[in-house]
Amino acid sequence: MAGVDGVEVVVAHDERATLRVGDVFLKVDADRTRLEVEVEAMALAPIPTPRVRWREPPVLALAALPGRALGRLGEPSPASPAAWAAAGAAVRRLHDAPLPPWPGRRLDELVSRLDGECEWLVAHGVLPADLVTRNREVAEAALRPWQPVFIHGDLQVSHVFVDDDEVTGVLDWSEAARGDALYDLAVLTLGHQEHLGDVVAGYGAEVDLEVIRGWWSWRSLVAARWLVGHGFDPSRPGWEFDVLRARM
Repeated sequence: MAGVDGVEVVVAHDERATLRVGDVFLKVDADRTRLEVEVEAMALAPIPTPRVRWREPPVLALAALPGRALGRLGEPSPASPAAWAAAGAAVRRLHDAPLPPWPGRRLDELVSRLDGECEWLVAHGVLPADLVTRNREVAEAALRPWQPVFIHGDLQVSHVFVDDDEVTGVLDWSEAARGDALYDLAVLTLGHQEHLGDVVAGYGAEVDLEVIRGWWSWRSLVAARWLVGHGFDPSRPGWEFDVLRARM
């Protein structure tokens, strides 16, 4: 990394931080388990992932991916419909892969977390009670038994890199586990519902859109407290609160 002009802070909060130094991303995470999951998940995933340059807990060094992110939350995606379809196809390859050896979250845990976050949102006046109640109802569609698959677990649109309508890599695997396939599709299209059809076309399987909408509501409700507590603003245009309002 000789001759590096500076250090770019990609994201930072009190749990972890990601820095870019030249063509290397340095992920600093005090939770060693998350780093171990990330490295193992990338080794198991049948889709492109960043190359591990070195690992010295609490730091993981990853090579930069070619191309650019599929999009950003709250911004129009610069990617073509073909690129979104390619992302859907990549997710399908992941979901068709053998399950990772570690478990995911149980349905009862997801229900309990949703209930707790909804109570907090109303009790602290963060969102109107009717908005929370309506989205809690929408989320019910997602809270049903599913056949577990290998999921990324945090497949935000900014974690998928594309170049010339091809997926060049997927970042941030620390939440990878066994889980619901439609959760990945929902997180990928959160705030970009206009591209859901492209993703589903690339995915190549029948998808229950009510379940996708349920996961949009679930994810937006449970993320709000964490975002607020870590210096992010879920009320920004196109972010989680707008996703919740769209369900009204």
